[in-house]
Amino acid sequence: MRTRSLQTRVALASVAAILVAVASFGIAANALVGRELRSSLDKALRRGAVDVVRLTVSAPAVLKSPGALDAPAPGRRLFVEVLDRRGRILARSLSLGARLLPAGPVVTEVQSSGHARFDYITLSGQRLRRYTAPVADVGGRGSGGVVMAAADASDIDVTTQRLRNVLLITGLAATALAGALAAALIAGGLRPLRRLSQGAAEIERTSDPSRRLPEASAAGEIADLTAVLNRMLAALESARDSERRFLADASHELRTPIAALAGNLEYADRHGTDVELLADLRQDATRLVRLVDQLLLLERQDGAAPANDRVDLARLVANATAGTDRVGRGRVDPVEVRGDADALSRALANLIENALVHGPPDGAVRVELRTADGRARISVTDEGPGPAPGERAHLFERFWRGDAAGGRPGAGLGLPIVAAIARRHGGSASVDGSQFTIELPVRPLD
Repeated sequence: MRTRSLQTRVALASVAAILVAVASFGIAANALVGRELRSSLDKALRRGAVDVVRLTVSAPAVLKSPGALDAPAPGRRLFVEVLDRRGRILARSLSLGARLLPAGPVVTEVQSSGHARFDYITLSGQRLRRYTAPVADVGGRGSGGVVMAAADASDIDVTTQRLRNVLLITGLAATALAGALAAALIAGGLRPLRRLSQGAAEIERTSDPSRRLPEASAAGEIADLTAVLNRMLAALESARDSERRFLADASHELRTPIAALAGNLEYADRHGTDVELLADLRQDATRLVRLVDQLLLLERQDGAAPANDRVDLARLVANATAGTDRVGRGRVDPVEVRGDADALSRALANLIENALVHGPPDGAVRVELRTADGRARISVTDEGPGPAPGERAHLFERFWRGDAAGGRPGAGLGLPIVAAIARRHGGSASVDGSQFTIELPVRPLD
């Protein structure tokens, strides 16, 4: 079963369910018809026996008349015998001929209990249904006699057998037809899924996430699945493009300090070292180490799970603004959040450093912490005009640097690190003029 296709398994399950339903209907119908036929026969036997009992009471002499007990019941012939309490035959149907209905223990039981009974007997190889009823007074000889009325029951077996054959043939035909229709419907229903599979196989073969799966022609689960998978492909394409840009930008940014470092080392190898050369080497190495650290930090923030430590943001702001004259504090609301204290401290330090580098050389930087609507907002503002409106959409992109950043230290990773840390904590980073803000959700603390 594991090697069969989904279409085959669903079709087989449908056929099995239909077969079970048809078989259950056939068994129930056959049992119902058989019961109704036996009930009809029992009523005829009971009615015939009651008529004979009435004759024994109202006109016992009629029982002696030849053929008096041969009046046919509606639709069938009855065999009737009347016995006295000693088992002697008082009257019988001429249709019995020389045959006798077997008495046996049933007659004795009916005589002793006074309750009628149905049973089956065999007469000359013929299967009969018999009804034995007690008679209170037969021929004036006292109580204890019985009336036996029997009729052929083989027609019931023949009828039910024929019905079983008809139900079997029609059931198998109906199952085959329903199975074919189910297979056709399942094939039609799985056709969009098959197209999805083929489209996914083609994307796997070409390794091209820019391709999209074919849209389903009608709304439904397949259409929803297609939309989800296409959005996933779009996200994969965006992630791949971002990775390519990251690798390209990282290679470009690493090439500059590495080339400078290699050039200075080659110069030192040829001409020896001096204080100025050592300072350049130290500066190149420091820039390279800083860039690598920033790349690793950015990568860790993008893939890290949300932190769950208690972080006192007011204390974090106080620590970040201590020990410097240019950085001051404005309004600071007391608030704690769930997060990574080291990462949030690094994000705030990056914003302060960005304000010190890109603001006026002697301008002040103000840090504020405000809470409103279940959100904590850490803002860092310098006294400069801030980035140009056309640059604000690119500030948090990796390695992006504005035109005014030329000659200033940095590789364009400080603000992307801030944005990544904010996203990791369920928040966001934004800019408004010269004010840069980290917004974080205030989660309940245990």
